[in-house]
Parts: sequence; C-alpha cells; structure tokens
Amino acid sequence: MDGDYIIGGVFSIHYNMHTVKHNYTTMPEPLRCTGSINTRELRFSRAMIFAIEEINNSTELLPGIKIGYQIYDSCASVPVAVHVAFQLSNGLDPVIYTGDNCSQSGIVMAVVGESGSTPSISISRIFGPFNIPQVSHFATCACLSDKQQYPSFFRTIPSDQFQADALAKLVKHFGWTWIGAVRSDSDYGNNGMASFLDAARKEGICVEYSESFYRTQPRSRIQRVADVIRRSTAMVVVAFAAFGDLRLLLEELLLEPSPPRQWIGSEDWVTDTELLKFSFCAGAIGFGIERSVIPGLRDFLLDLSPSKVAASPVLTEFREDAFNCRLVKSAAKDERLCDGTEDIKTLQSPYTDTSQLRITNMVYKAVYAIAHAIHKAVCQERNSTTQCDKFTRIEAKEVLSQLKKVNFSRNGYDVSFDTNGDPVARYELVNWQKSESGSIELVTVGHYDASLPVGQKFRINRNLTWVDGGTQVPVSVCTDSCPPGTRKVLQKGKPICCYDCIPCPEGEISNATDSPNCFPCLKELWPNAERDTCLPKPVEFLSYNEVLGIILATFSVGGACLAIITAAVFYRHRTSPIVRANNSELSFLLLFSLTLCFLCSLTFIGAPSEWSCMLRHTAFGITFVLCMSCVLGKTIVVLMAFKATLPGSNVMKWFGPPQQRMTVVSFTFIQVLICTIWLGLSPPFPVKNLTIYKKRIILECALGSAIGFWAVLGYIGLLAVFCFVLAVLARKLPDNFNEAKLITFSMLIFCAVWITFIPAYLSSPGKFTVAVEIFAILASSFGLILCIFAPKCFIILLKPEKNTKKHLMNKNQSQDI
Repeated sequence: MDGDYIIGGVFSIHYNMHTVKHNYTTMPEPLRCTGSINTRELRFSRAMIFAIEEINNSTELLPGIKIGYQIYDSCASVPVAVHVAFQLSNGLDPVIYTGDNCSQSGIVMAVVGESGSTPSISISRIFGPFNIPQVSHFATCACLSDKQQYPSFFRTIPSDQFQADALAKLVKHFGWTWIGAVRSDSDYGNNGMASFLDAARKEGICVEYSESFYRTQPRSRIQRVADVIRRSTAMVVVAFAAFGDLRLLLEELLLEPSPPRQWIGSEDWVTDTELLKFSFCAGAIGFGIERSVIPGLRDFLLDLSPSKVAASPVLTEFREDAFNCRLVKSAAKDERLCDGTEDIKTLQSPYTDTSQLRITNMVYKAVYAIAHAIHKAVCQERNSTTQCDKFTRIEAKEVLSQLKKVNFSRNGYDVSFDTNGDPVARYELVNWQKSESGSIELVTVGHYDASLPVGQKFRINRNLTWVDGGTQVPVSVCTDSCPPGTRKVLQKGKPICCYDCIPCPEGEISNATDSPNCFPCLKELWPNAERDTCLPKPVEFLSYNEVLGIILATFSVGGACLAIITAAVFYRHRTSPIVRANNSELSFLLLFSLTLCFLCSLTFIGAPSEWSCMLRHTAFGITFVLCMSCVLGKTIVVLMAFKATLPGSNVMKWFGPPQQRMTVVSFTFIQVLICTIWLGLSPPFPVKNLTIYKKRIILECALGSAIGFWAVLGYIGLLAVFCFVLAVLARKLPDNFNEAKLITFSMLIFCAVWITFIPAYLSSPGKFTVAVEIFAILASSFGLILCIFAPKCFIILLKPEKNTKKHLMNKNQSQDI
C-alpha cells in the first residue's frame, strides 16, 4: 500500500524456498517460495497491516499522515531474505498485497522483521550501512545486541540471553542436574543454546548430550537426533529450536515414541498452538512472551472479503489450503471449487486463534515504535496541537535516531529500547496441561521479570502438571543425591553431575546433601553412626558407678576397716606380752598410716578435679612414707634390741622411743618437702586426654611435673629397699618376738608390687592407669597389714595361751639346748 512514508515488512510466510540447480548457461529463475503457508506468520503480516491502518486512522499519532507498507515473504530462507533486503533498500519493487499496483514512494523509513534470527542477521548487515532501522518481532539471538555489527537493529522481543538465564534458573529450581539439549542448527538455536549451556554450567547443571538439526537437513540427521533422545538417561530435554525445526523432530519421535520425557521449551515453539497436537509433550514448560489483547484484531483477521482474497495471491493460497478447495477452476479433476459457503469464522487455525497473542503483539508494538519515531521526526507540538507535515523529506537515519528515544505505552504495554536496542525482558511461564476434554492447553503458571531485583525475578503462582499428566516433579539426575554422611567423588571421564557417594572417613562428617567434602569434628566431638553430625565424646574416668570402681572402693574401705579393727584388737590387748614386745607405739602409728593408705586410694576414684589431683598423689606419697618409716623404725628396733643383749652394749639408749619418733618424723618430713616443692612448682592438674581413644575422652590427672611424681615414688622405693635389707639382716635373730621375718615378707610383697607397677602403669590406657595405681596401693597395703599384724592377731585372738612371756622364752631355751 502506498503512503507518505513507507514501512517495510519481512515475514516467513512460506516454509521453504524453491531450489534451482544452476547450469550457468541460462538466466536463473526468480526466487520463489514453496510448501505450505505458515498461518502464524501470515497472522503476523496481517497484524502489521492492522496496526498501520490504526495509525492512519489516529488523530493523535501522525495526524494527516498516511503510512504505506511493503511486505515481503522471505520463505524462511537467507537468500530470499537478502534479496528482499536489497529490494527494500531500493524501494522499487511492488508490494505483494496490492496486485498490479506499484508504489514508487522511494526508500523505506524502517523495516519490521524478520522472524528468524539468521535471516535477521543477514538483512541487518545490509540495512546497517544505509542506516535503515530494522525492528524485529521475533529474532531473539543475543548476538544481535552487538551494536558494532548491527547498529540499526532493534527488537520488541527480549534477547535470548535473558531467556537462557531464565531457563537455567528454571531447570535449577526443580532440581534437574542431568539434562539433554537439542537445538536448531541456526543462529537462533546455536547462540541461544550456547548462552543456556553457559548459564546452566554456572548453576551446576550437566548436559548428557547436545544435538543440532535443521529442517532442510536430510531426514537421517533428524532420525539420529531422535535416537539419541530415545537412548538417553536424562529425563529432561531442553529444546532451543525454531517452531519449524522442532515440528519435524516431534513428528519423527511420534513414529517411534521415546520413554517419557519432560520437555523444556524456548519461546519460539513452546507457545505455538500448532504443536499442541503432540500429546506426548504434555507437561512441557517454558518461557513465552506475555499474552496480550489487541482490540479489533480478530475482526480484522476474519474480514477476508472475496475482493481482498482475490487481490492477494497469498490470501488466495491460504483460503484454498484452509478449506481444501479452489477459487478458480484448475486442470486437476480431483480438486473441488469453493462454493462460497466456507466460513473463516469456523476455521480452527493459528491464523484465527487470537487467544494467545504473544508474538503478534511484538509485531504490533514494532509498527507503533516506528510510527512514534516518524512522528518525532515530522511532527511538532504547537499550541497544544500536533501538526505534521507530510511533505517533509526525512531520511531513514533520522528515524533511526528517534527510534532510540521512543518510550510510550500502547494497550497497557510499555515500549522502549535500551542502548543495545533490546526491550525489558518479561516472560510468562507456560505449561502444557491436559484439559478435561483431553486436549492440551497453554496455561500460564508463572512470570519472569528481568527488571526486578535478584530473588524476585522468577515466581510460580499456579500448580504445574508434568510429563504424562503427573503432579510430582520428575527426577532427572545422573546420580541420586548423596545423603549427609557421605561425600561426592567424581566418576572418571564423566561430567561433574555423575559421581559416587563415598562414606565419610572415621572422625569426619558431612551435614549437607551432595557435600563435596567431609570435615573433621572438633577434638572433643565425634561423629554419630550416620556421620552427619558431631556429638560430644563420652567422658570416661574411674567412677563409683561402674563395677571396677565399686570393687576397688570396697577393698579400700574394707582395708581401712581391717586396719581399724586390728588397732582395736591391739589396743584391747595392749598390755599383753606380744603387743608390748613389738613396740606398741610404732604398731599403732603403722596401723594409722595403713588406714590412711587404704583411704587415700578413694581419692583416685571419681571425676578428677584440681584439688583431687593434687590430693591423690601427695596423700599417697606422704601416707606411704609414713608407713615405711614406721616399718623401718620397727626393723631398726629389732636390730638394736638384739645388739643391746650383748655384754657391755648400751645401744638402746641411743635408739629409744624419742629417737624412734624422730626417725619417723624425719623420713616423713622429707616426703612432705618433696610434695610441697612439687605442688609449688608444677602441681598435678585435671586434663582431657584426647589421644588414647578416638571416640572417648579420658578425664585424668596430668602429673604436672614427671620429676616430682617419680621423686615421690623413688623416695618410697628407697625406704622400702632400705627396710627390706635391714629386715633380711635381722631375719635369723632369735626370740619369738622377732618381727624381722614378718617385715621381710611384707617388704618382699611391697617391692614386688611396686616393681611390677611401673611397666603396668606406663602401658595401661585411660582409666586403667588409675586402676593400676589403686591396685598397687591396696596390694602393698594389704601385704603389710597381713604379713605384720595377721600372725599377732591370730595369737591374740585364737591362741591366747601363746601370748605369754613364758611361752616366748621357752623357744629361746629350746634353741639353746
């Protein structure tokens, strides 16, 4: 249609281009389209005409200006698209809708189209040097945002970069980490899929396969792609493909259905109602352009009067194909003539379906964007009125300049372009859901708005249905998630989503699903059986609540009671010869020290504290030295007593009771001094031993100073050896009162116990170290009390007739005889 200013249009109204083999001897045939009509693209072209007619009838936008148009069919082919681009740049070819009428209005101001990214790239390289604005309604390749290569390109549909990011977030949202990918082998598919795979990799998503195909390729190529889908293990298939390409793939899959697959679609095909017939794709989801309403468009589309149809070869072909009849009689005998009863209102076709106006609205906005740019170039506001001069001669580059600044709203939809010529990215999340009648419908279940802050861009506001109509989100992973307590180990030669789940090693945990690493527990903690949390290690010490502690405590108290009872017996018979003959004062002091020895072992039982650690070792050391001092005193008394029987000997006056007391006090004072220095410099203290056992904490007393500990033991050992030597020397002295033999046996037991104690103490782990020390204390104490006092108590209690001086002296007489 002619006009004051011309807008070009390029649409893929036919699917294919007629291919010709050139022989280079004759002129080639003109380029022409073949195949059936893409009724959706026809609707796009008609929507452009509708928008132009609206603008021509408007009193606000370009008043008094008539916009004309030249619309071409690119046949979805790059060669035809390039040919069309040159025709639009020259502005000389007739428009297809006006029959024999030609428009010679000169160069076009701007061009709407093309639908495909690859043809758009080709024609944009032609329009760019001429500064002819190109506003695409459907070319989404992110590469077209490059203003260095495509300075005059704009679009009303968002770039695939936004869609790719949104699809990756969608896949991640539902936990799909193992997917298949198919794409159109075109700029749209290759660039879109490249952007998606890059975004998916950042989200931790792995791709099992990535296949490309194109509708003009041999069928064997499409069959191969279909076989890959059938054999794959990935449940989810992301298809970044053009409608015409994917239709061929779905038709191939329909011949031999694959296992159920969850399809994720790009906006080019997921909102195309013509593909809803493939029922095995039910549950498909994807992002589509927001659905819109264009008042009056449906009536315009249905207003195909016979005169309009007859004037346009394209509309004629569409009507004939739609009703399977011919408007003009042809030579074919099997074709019927249209009888005029065909009603386009009853036709079920993408052309007449205005319930899902998505891309159509992009065409509508593109036309209005160009009109607003022309308006800014030729119209002026004067006295609150708009005046436009249709005789103003403007160039395309002026429209290009104004197009960068447009910002308006039409039917509630904002239109503007950023510095790359892209609009704000807004999508609807659509889901292919089965209706009650069994047919598949497009249902909007969510939205994506790239202008919102991170975390608010993507939202789902309705339940989805999945593959085969299921309500449970399908699972698509290479390997099931590793539960807490395990870590992921990548399988050699496979993507990062394929891994083995290895249990955490001893002492380490993982408390998250799919943890790449296990981490050790703190020293005082230990993993539970599942190794998914750290629990406090049980604290172990020799307590009164366990059998070993009860047994040792019983023997300790029993030993103390035995010493007290023995002291009571001796006190009761303190005037008897056997008690008086064995130095009763040292005997009572020895029994007192043995009582303390038995009782000091109780300090080793129970949870160690700062005071108990210092008390147990010092009390043990001092009481045992007191005990040894008494035994040593008794041994010296025996030796001195027999020395005193020699003629002229006055030894006993040098080792009487005062000297005996001084000996005991002196030996004990030395041990007290050693313990005081030990406690003053580096006393024992409670410590948690974490090295002996991995799973338990041993609460024990650290020695503080090992020198102090071994000095205490060494001093006791020194006294014991000295006492033992003296007792051995005195063992054969006469008299029934002689204790030397008894002391010899007691010292023999004492030394044997403490000599074996050293290796046992050093090799016993944990609480058994304490048990060994208690056992040594009790064994040596029982050895002393039994060897020294048991024979005397036996005579006192059971053989009182022998507890006389006469009986004891008889032994000496018999020996003399």
